[in-house]
Amino acid sequence: MSNPKFVHLHVHSPFSFLDGASSIEDLVAAAARYGMPALALTDHNNVSGAVRFYRACVAAGIKPLQGVEITLEGGAHLTLLADGPEGYANLCRLLSRAHLDFPCGEPQVAETVLAAHSTGLLALSGCRRGEIPALLLARRFAEAEKAARHYVEVFGRDRFFIELTHDLLPGGSALNRSLAELAERLDLGLVATNNVHYRAGTDFPIHDLLTCIRNGLTVEEIHPERRLNAELYLKSPEEMERLFSAYPEALARTLEVAERCRPALDFEHCRLPSYPLPLGKNAAVLLRTLAYRGARKRYGQLNARIEERLEGELHVICSLGYEDYFLIAWDASNWASRQGIRHAGRGSAADSAVAYCLGITEVDAFGRGLLFERFLSLERAGALDIDIDFDARRRDEVSAYVCSRYGPEHTAWVATYSTFRARSAVREIGKVLGFPAAELDRLAKRFPHIAADDIGQALEFYPELRHPDFRRPEYLELYRYCAAVAGFPRHLGTHLGGIVISRQPLAEISPLQQAAKGVTTVQFDKDDVEDLGLLKFDILSLRTLGAVDEAVSSIRRRDPGFSYDRIPDNDAETYGLLRSAETVGVFQLESPAQRALQSRLGADNMEDVVASVALIRPGPVQGNMVEPYINRRQGKETVTYLHPKLEPILEKTYGVVLFQEQVIAIAKAVGGFTPGEADRLRRVMSKRRSMQEMQAIGGDFVTKAVANGVEIGTARRIFECLKGYAGYGFCEAHAAAFATTAYRTAYLAQHHPVEYFAAILSNQPMGYYHPDTICNVARSRGVEIRPPDINISGAGFAVEDGAIRVPLSRVRGMTGPVLQDMLQSREGQGPFGSFGDFRERVRAPADILVNLILCGAFDSLHPNRRVLLAGLREAPALKEGLFPDHRGTAGEGEKWPDFSPGEKRAYAYQVLGINTGLHPVASLRQKLAAHGCLSSAELKNVPDGREVKVAGIVIQPHRPPTRSGRIVVFFSLEDECGLTDITMFEECYRRSGWILFAGAGAVIVQGTVQRRGGVAVIANQVNSLWQTKNRHF
Repeated sequence: MSNPKFVHLHVHSPFSFLDGASSIEDLVAAAARYGMPALALTDHNNVSGAVRFYRACVAAGIKPLQGVEITLEGGAHLTLLADGPEGYANLCRLLSRAHLDFPCGEPQVAETVLAAHSTGLLALSGCRRGEIPALLLARRFAEAEKAARHYVEVFGRDRFFIELTHDLLPGGSALNRSLAELAERLDLGLVATNNVHYRAGTDFPIHDLLTCIRNGLTVEEIHPERRLNAELYLKSPEEMERLFSAYPEALARTLEVAERCRPALDFEHCRLPSYPLPLGKNAAVLLRTLAYRGARKRYGQLNARIEERLEGELHVICSLGYEDYFLIAWDASNWASRQGIRHAGRGSAADSAVAYCLGITEVDAFGRGLLFERFLSLERAGALDIDIDFDARRRDEVSAYVCSRYGPEHTAWVATYSTFRARSAVREIGKVLGFPAAELDRLAKRFPHIAADDIGQALEFYPELRHPDFRRPEYLELYRYCAAVAGFPRHLGTHLGGIVISRQPLAEISPLQQAAKGVTTVQFDKDDVEDLGLLKFDILSLRTLGAVDEAVSSIRRRDPGFSYDRIPDNDAETYGLLRSAETVGVFQLESPAQRALQSRLGADNMEDVVASVALIRPGPVQGNMVEPYINRRQGKETVTYLHPKLEPILEKTYGVVLFQEQVIAIAKAVGGFTPGEADRLRRVMSKRRSMQEMQAIGGDFVTKAVANGVEIGTARRIFECLKGYAGYGFCEAHAAAFATTAYRTAYLAQHHPVEYFAAILSNQPMGYYHPDTICNVARSRGVEIRPPDINISGAGFAVEDGAIRVPLSRVRGMTGPVLQDMLQSREGQGPFGSFGDFRERVRAPADILVNLILCGAFDSLHPNRRVLLAGLREAPALKEGLFPDHRGTAGEGEKWPDFSPGEKRAYAYQVLGINTGLHPVASLRQKLAAHGCLSSAELKNVPDGREVKVAGIVIQPHRPPTRSGRIVVFFSLEDECGLTDITMFEECYRRSGWILFAGAGAVIVQGTVQRRGGVAVIANQVNSLWQTKNRHF
């Protein structure tokens, strides 16, 4: 780089959270374009952008300087730069103390903490909000000099610099003169910065909007935090020379500082965790002992093949130093088992026989012939990742155990970045621009879940957004601002289950801060954590496991010998349920696409269930795997293999390359690849790689295949086949892990529907469907849904004489304390004898009382709901003893006639969100029949190709990606008899698809019956049955 003149040492990115208005990539690109040899990143009180900043700088050929602008106790700012790993570690320690000592409000660094962790840090005196500039502006010169001398004591004369900025605001030139005089008097170096907050002056309006969001302002309000001009941009060296012409040494010294700072981040070492071993024990020995103990429990007598598999895996695990990580995963799952917490490992970890023997997973990797190298190999770089699902109700117990077991210094949750997307950007920027909140809410909800910079494209693409109202000039301005902040981080969040465990104290690798529920997080997301060499352990929550546990407990009350783990995998009735496609509520198999697949697939063994889990995924669907698989399984297509070596690998998937493990197996069997080479081929094909890389590995495959005895033309065709499928394949181990739970929940739904549906209703939200749909499906299968009763209902859905009782917790507005008061009163003093008795014993707010009445919770005590409501309205105050016992009062029914059955259903639905009586569509059945509309039950008898009309409530409309790029909308119609699956292709969607996404709660669909195993309707026209909100009928 020829003759560099200047480096920016004080720069903010969007990771200053609402105080940086240009992306890291844009800032780095501008610095490189200006010929700067380096660039610093100094976000406010965090280093969340450090990893991507480093990557961007390396890609642009400039040196990354990692720093931070900290807030000192009292509010003053100070700019710090890390000189090497030691400086970066101290930066992290400082920020950790700041965040953990001040969990609420702005984090602050105490003077003593700064002094204790100053080694390896260079300090600049800061912008106008720095302690020294602020004192000089206040003309407190002696105090400013005292502060400067203090910083010299803390950092040393050669590591503390007086920072000059010039934002062209009044007093700026005089301040710089005072700073320069102070530097000369104390023999300190000067550096010039521009306190950069955006790439170009034209980005200032975006920064102003973000500032308003940060401070809860509108653009009409004046506030000290709002900048007065657009000068804080990344200026060129020439602009900085003109601005600081009086201080050329301050410009030159920025180059010296940049040259002096050594790389801060360490990407070379994997920071492996440490399992707390008993004295004198070895982790590798303990792992082998536990693996073989588990193997004997799983398999009984061990044969040579099992031992060979275990030894091979243990060799790889221990050679890579992952034995401690496996022991930690075993420890967590073993502890959960001892506490009775259901769990199941998933993902590629299920490719490991060692994981199976340790009880981490329930997939027999050896028995299924799964390939360990899909999970781990000696030739494969990259962090290990074991995912385990735990019962969602008790997942926090497991994470608390892990954090306690390995200590707060060595464990923390992985962060997530909550970023601006279309809906959030519309709401937050619209608020700043002064739009009413209700208007913004309506507008935001009309957009699908898309990126903020896709709004313009969405206006053209989605029919429901084509109305002129969406293109009002003020909205178009709003959309432009939304696009400008697309992807900017709004704040840090906490990963759903990712915990990092490190042998080295985490506060030396990442700043730590407190998040919700009092947990501690690092300041990096899962990708950055991996780049830093930290291993993530996913302690995930799965509500299905909680539902299973509740269902099993309920079943055991009438069948004590029932065992979920011993459910037979060859139950004919369970496979019959799958073939009937009545799988609402079944884990992984309940979506419309899955139900359509089940009706066509004709599952009769576990391999079919595994394939089902894998097939209905974006990859296999876009890769056109579904049709060939089904046609070959049904004998409509001949199963052929390009070479005999492929048959044992692809036989169970009828010649379709469905699983990623099959790609690896083909590469090994046909191409003679090593395990690591085979997995690299899979990864090259699974991601968007360069054509050169694909051609290189393809040439290698063909050459080795020919050497392995395969004819060159066949070798090329096999590779082309792999290219066509491998990018869309699914992990077989993951599919097998989910398939076990899928099959067993299908068994529960078939043989124990009351207990199972009650359990999944109690563990909402989960699965694909709204609780109301689940209730309607349960009712269609003969399960009675009983409304809440003040003397019977509890906190969760309960099994009651072969029926399901709706809980009091389902009542809108119900709070924990009120519910607890009700249940404790009932338990301690007996059932409530009357409405008045309830009011005397329980302090319930008026809104909860009204909702309890409207949903029928007091019907067993008083038959007339309107009378109870009228009594509430007449009461002068909601106090104990003011509500008389109305039971038996003469003439009250004539004075206040009760609600009609239809009104009762409507009010109950509003209060409960589920229908406990006659389905809304049933009340219209006679009129619908007169218009030629069939029920879902009648539709089952209509032949293929017949034109029909069907009506119902719209359930889960969605637009999945397709290989062709054309729009296909899938949704279900719910009526009193069940669900009808509807497919809407692009032509129909362009005409009337907007109705589905614009608030029509129920529709009439005119279309053509399609029978492909089950019955569905291809929509030709959709019309609104009635306009409704929240399905209140």
